[in-house]
Amino acid sequence: EVQLVESGGGLVQPGGSLRLSCATSGFTFSNYAMSWVRQAPGKGLEWVSVIKSGGGSTSYADSVKGRFTVPRDNAKNTLYLQMNSLKPEDTAVYYCAHGVAPWVGSGYRYLEVWGQGTLVTVSS
Repeated sequence: EVQLVESGGGLVQPGGSLRLSCATSGFTFSNYAMSWVRQAPGKGLEWVSVIKSGGGSTSYADSVKGRFTVPRDNAKNTLYLQMNSLKPEDTAVYYCAHGVAPWVGSGYRYLEVWGQGTLVTVSS
């Protein structure tokens, strides 16, 4: 069974940093692109970032570019989202998701399994 479990969410002040983790099991992690998608309260899904299976290529939404990075550790089957210079508008539930191929590009059309999400609240 494929499982993705996010952790690391919480309350942080504007300008602060947070690192989310996504522990995975049940599939060959190193063979697939992985993405982060978020959903702010009362709003729709927003794609955040994607990293290629081997980690060589990444892409980010304009809203987080330059502030977020998406490293992965294929030896630990774990995806991360390093979030710096956080803003109140980054408040959302963050989901990691498993792509259907080594590279899936931006967007969430080609994401097939999602975690349960972790809540990030940016507020003073």
